[in-house]
Amino acid sequence: MRYPLLLVVLLAAAGCTETAAPRPDGGSNGTSIVLADRDEPTTLSPLLGYGAQGVSKIYDGLVEHRQDGSLTPRLAADLPQPAADGLSWTVKLRGDVKFTDGSTFGAEDVVATYTAALRNPVKDRFSTLKGVEQVDPSTVRFTLTQTQAAFPHLLVLGVLPSEQAKPDGQPVGTGPYKVTEWKKGDRLLLESNEGYFDGAPKVKKVTIVFVTDDNQRARRMQDGEFDGTVLPPKIATQFAARSGLQVNYHRSADYRAVRLPAANTVTGNASVRLALNFAANRQGMIDSLLDGKGTIAYTPVPDALAEQFDPTAKFRFDKAEATRLLDVGGWVPGADGIRVREGVAARFTLMYPLGDDLRADLATAFAADAKAVGVDVQLAGLSWEAIRPRMAQDALLYGEGSPFDPDLMLYDLRGQGSPAADAALENGRRLIDPAQRAVAYKLFQQAFVAAPSMAVLVFPEHAYVMRDSWNGYLPVVDPNSYGALTWGPWWNLEKWEPK
Repeated sequence: MRYPLLLVVLLAAAGCTETAAPRPDGGSNGTSIVLADRDEPTTLSPLLGYGAQGVSKIYDGLVEHRQDGSLTPRLAADLPQPAADGLSWTVKLRGDVKFTDGSTFGAEDVVATYTAALRNPVKDRFSTLKGVEQVDPSTVRFTLTQTQAAFPHLLVLGVLPSEQAKPDGQPVGTGPYKVTEWKKGDRLLLESNEGYFDGAPKVKKVTIVFVTDDNQRARRMQDGEFDGTVLPPKIATQFAARSGLQVNYHRSADYRAVRLPAANTVTGNASVRLALNFAANRQGMIDSLLDGKGTIAYTPVPDALAEQFDPTAKFRFDKAEATRLLDVGGWVPGADGIRVREGVAARFTLMYPLGDDLRADLATAFAADAKAVGVDVQLAGLSWEAIRPRMAQDALLYGEGSPFDPDLMLYDLRGQGSPAADAALENGRRLIDPAQRAVAYKLFQQAFVAAPSMAVLVFPEHAYVMRDSWNGYLPVVDPNSYGALTWGPWWNLEKWEPK
C-alpha cells in the first residue's frame, strides 16, 4: 500500500532546472558558508550533552571517529591503551594544542572536564567511569567500575579549559572554529580558529540558521538563502536537477522506531507489541515516504555494524499473523472494529515532534497499519517541551542510533521486558574479545524479535542539498546526531577548500 504524504513540497517544478541563486552572503570566494539546520542546540556545553558523538566544530575530544567509524587520536597523542584487566585506560596527550582563549591544553583540563562530566547530565554516558587522574603533565588515566570495550568511543567528549569545566562555562574549546555570536532562536555564528593545531580552516566564517520546519528550509534554500541544508528525501529530490547544487544521501545508523512504553496497559502488552511488528509495512514506508532512500529496520542494530548485525533477526509483513497474535492475547474485536481486552480498548497516543515531516509521515503510516488489525493509534504532533513529560505513558516516533559501537546505543534498552535481551547487552558491554561481543549482540537481536519493546521501522538515508562550491566532501554513515554542527556532509568542514 502507498501512504498519503504529509510533506508539502513548495518547490516549483520549473524552478528545479534553474541556475542556483546567488550566494547567500553575496560573496564568491567560498571562504564563508551559510547552513540551515532543523534543530537548534539547547546548549553549547559538552557537559550538558552538546556534541556527544563528536565532530562538534567548537571542541575536540581525546579521539575522533574517522570516515569509516574507527577511532583516531585527536587531543591524544596515541589511541587509549587498556590495562591488562580492562579496568583502566591510559591516554598520552599532545603537547602542541591551545584553546581558543589562548590557554595551553594539558592533563589538568582533561581531568577537570571528565570530573565535571561525572557531576552533570552526561554522567549517564559515563556510567562505568569511576574517575580520572593525571599521571604526569602529558598523561591521564581513566579508571572504570567494570570492563567496557566501547569506552574509548566515549572519549570524543569535547575537552574544556579547567576554569570553564562547569555547565555555565563559556564555549571555549580547541576546535577548528570558535563562537562569535549566538542569536538564540535564529542563528549561530562561528569563525575559524587561526591557531588550530591541525591547520586553520579555509572556510573562515560559518553561519548556522535554525529553521525547524522542513518545508520552510526547502523554500529558503530555493530562494538562495543557504549554501546547504538537510531535508527529508522526498523534498530533497526536487533539487536534483538544479545547476550549481547537489543532493547527497548518507546511509545512516539512525533508526526510526515507535517506542512502546511498558507502563501503558496497551503498549506494554506483549501480544500488542509483537502484533504491531508484524503489521508494519516497512517496505511500503520506504517506497512511499523515503522515495526508496532507506533500509528496512527490525532491530536497532544497523547493517553498518557488519560484524554484529544479524540479518536473520526480522519480522515479515503479515497482517494475518498480527491478527492471530492479538486473538491469542485476548484482544477481541469490538463493534467499531477496535479490539478490546478486559474492558480496555486497544488504543494509544503516538507522539511525534512538530515540523519533522518524516516522523509525521511514518507515524501516519504506522497508525494505518495498526488500524488494519484493530489497534487505534491516535496521532499527536507536539513540541519537545510537551512530549518529554508524556514519554512514560504515550508512544513516541523515536530516533536514535550509532554506527560506532553497539554498546553506545543499546545498553539503555535494558529493563524493557526481555531478560534474555538484557543479559546479552550486559555481556556485550563487559566482554573484550570482538568475536564474543559479536555473538552477544546477535543474541540480543534474536531476543528482541522474540519479545520486542518497540517497533523499529526504518533506517532512513539522510538527504542533504548543498551548493557545489567546495572540495573536501566525504560521505559517512551518519549517527542519529547530524546536521551543520555535527555529522552529515559538514562533519569535516575544517578540511574543505573553495573551488
